Amino acid sequence: VQLQASGGGLVQAGGSLRLSCAASGRSFRDYAVAWFRQAPGREREFVASIRVQGGTTVYADSLKGRVIISRDIAKTTAYLQMNSLKPEDTAVYYCAAGARIIYSNLGVISSYKYWGQGTKVTVSS
Repeated sequence: VQLQASGGGLVQAGGSLRLSCAASGRSFRDYAVAWFRQAPGREREFVASIRVQGGTTVYADSLKGRVIISRDIAKTTAYLQMNSLKPEDTAVYYCAAGARIIYSNLGVISSYKYWGQGTKVTVSS
């Protein structure tokens, strides 16, 4: 599966952004899609994940309540709605997809085989 992330940009603190991850290739329903982010000088970290079939979601504890992951099966696209953005949310956001991931591993980076190119989010104070 090929992934194309988009929707990043510059936003003021307190603002919102919606990122999109368009998937193509093998059946979208077979995958879980996740968002990770990587700030300069830091490791890539988990943000949220959704199983396309069934819609089960998992969120990083630090971001619960500020982000919502969703998917549109007909459009083979996953979304990450981010609200109340803070300067510390500044990072490159990556979407990733993986198949046959058990629930407890949905937040584990090594579970995901396919990666998009990343979209940069900058939050100004």
